[in-house]
Amino acid sequence: MKNTINSTDQNELLLLSSSSANDFNNDFDGYKWVNFNGQKNLATLNLIKGNVVYNEKLILIDKEEYRLWDPFRSKLAAALIKGLRNLPIKNKTKVLYLGASTGTTVSHISDIIGNSGVIFAIESSIRVARELIENVASKRENIIPIIEDARKPLSYFSTYGEVDVVYCDIAQPDQTEIAINNCKIFLKDGGKILLVVKTRSIDVTQDPKTIILQEANKLENSGFNIEQIIYLDPYDKDHGLIHATYIAYQINS
Repeated sequence: MKNTINSTDQNELLLLSSSSANDFNNDFDGYKWVNFNGQKNLATLNLIKGNVVYNEKLILIDKEEYRLWDPFRSKLAAALIKGLRNLPIKNKTKVLYLGASTGTTVSHISDIIGNSGVIFAIESSIRVARELIENVASKRENIIPIIEDARKPLSYFSTYGEVDVVYCDIAQPDQTEIAINNCKIFLKDGGKILLVVKTRSIDVTQDPKTIILQEANKLENSGFNIEQIIYLDPYDKDHGLIHATYIAYQINS
């Protein structure tokens, strides 16, 4: 495979020949796999050509530009590499993202959903949200940054309609309860939650896998069907991701 390397905005742009297109598995919707430096990597089609968010590599294949998706910087990428099936985030998806931080994962979700989708990116820290706005949201029309506390979902005045997916990545002891409350207000019936469980924020004394299962039980008791539980080590030690479906009628049944 012949590679040509150019310099683009302090980032290497790797041009792969058209014969390398079969390195991608096209069975997946919204993200792809590519062999890079002898390893299998995730990549998303760059919504803003030439733009990088966290010094990730840009790769051109058949004139299409992709961004390598670092699993050590994104728990969603780590979950996909660890075997997350049926990613509910696709083109045109409407996402409520709790704990958007500086926007690493938000930016890749932005690539996947395209300009017909939308991300309501909730971040409580003004300093962190400034980076999210300046480096990511200001360049991507499908991201609506909201500087609010995820504990106060009724204060999200910029949201509209029900969302398809709630993605929660916040470091609080009651992170699951916060996610559930947001789902009850914003998530459509049959919608999905992707809950990142940061076990050391909940209890440093218990086994992490035990805590993740306990949080899954909380979801089940609140009207969710558990689809899959992923342990994120070695990318994020003591973290897990729970994929579940919200079935609102189960709450009252």
